[in-house]
Amino acid sequence: MTRLAALSTLLLAATVLPAAAQVSDGKVKIGILNDQSGVYADFGGRWSFEAAKMAVEDFGGKVLDAPIEVVTADHQNKPDVASNIARQWYDTEQVDSIMELTTSSVALAVQGLSKEKKKVTITTGAATVELTGKQCSPYGFHWAYDTHALAVGTGGALVKQGGDTWFFLTADYAFGYSLEEQTSNFVKANGGQVLGSVRHPLSTTDYSSFLLQAQSSGAKVIGMANAGLDTANAVKQAAEFGIVQGGQRLAALLFTLAEVHGLGLEAAQGLSLTEGFYWDRDDESRAFSQKFFDRTQRMPNMIQAGTYSAVTQYLKAIQKAGTDETEAVSKALHEMPVEDVFARGGKVGANGRMIYDMYLMEVKTPAESTKPWDYYKVLATVPGSEAYIDPAKSGCPLVAAQ
Repeated sequence: MTRLAALSTLLLAATVLPAAAQVSDGKVKIGILNDQSGVYADFGGRWSFEAAKMAVEDFGGKVLDAPIEVVTADHQNKPDVASNIARQWYDTEQVDSIMELTTSSVALAVQGLSKEKKKVTITTGAATVELTGKQCSPYGFHWAYDTHALAVGTGGALVKQGGDTWFFLTADYAFGYSLEEQTSNFVKANGGQVLGSVRHPLSTTDYSSFLLQAQSSGAKVIGMANAGLDTANAVKQAAEFGIVQGGQRLAALLFTLAEVHGLGLEAAQGLSLTEGFYWDRDDESRAFSQKFFDRTQRMPNMIQAGTYSAVTQYLKAIQKAGTDETEAVSKALHEMPVEDVFARGGKVGANGRMIYDMYLMEVKTPAESTKPWDYYKVLATVPGSEAYIDPAKSGCPLVAAQ
């Protein structure tokens, strides 16, 4: 009778075993790794950390009855610094997943390390298509945008609207070259011409000689294949030269609401750009963005809203899988549709690329803006199927192996 009672007790314990037992270390820990002090500090920065915390709070603070923790660090745009932080997080601090990863070289380095460690990465802040191309990972996901989507949105769509001659102002490193090349391809594919380009050092402060070359080219569109403060400073100095007033159009190939706000409408007016999220799109996006504003005093851009989405989807995947084990969570992330305030009708391709619609925007004039943060008018919607590379053509060996 005693043995029977003992067996009954064991069976009962098994049936009431808490779901947290399916979670490693009894908690889910997410790391937000990005630039918080350099040229991209406003692009994602500590605001992405706030978005991640907001996602956890909205999820209820727990998944499978286990608490959720979010940590953050500044990678200083250095792949070696980022890799060291990621290794420490994985080896000694029980971090389960790393997200955001602004700067392509950083994202590639951390995704590569995470592949070795069998950890999930979800990149929202970096642009390179290599993350879901030749250097794809079974545990790597690319969420908010990439260079292909920016090139299609700003390059292809602007040509269709009459901007058929281009001159590029390009940051002199791999990201800038890639963005210029991909946008040039879409300009030409849509019947446009590239009249030339000039390259500038990263983080330069004087764009006068480069802008004068662009202005004298006579191109209808000056495409800025740079990002962050580089783009902001170039746009500011272009306003001083009266380039837009002279009839040429500025196209920022990677620019977001945060940088427009920093510049102000007087300098940024007329600028064309592509984003995957706009706070004033509809009632749902306005409600979410107001909540974000209440805690940060700013409206979210696509990086910050994308981080909110990525964290939420990761937690949903853990819930669906019934565990935080990497293989099971990655499988769930590939299978689940993405339907939230950030992405409508989104889906994850076999290469890890999340496919959803992008928007070609034009920055309003001060006279057109009727309220705070009322900065954009939507010129065109770019369907996700056009914005992103078909996974089968991405060069990802995981797709080829299927």
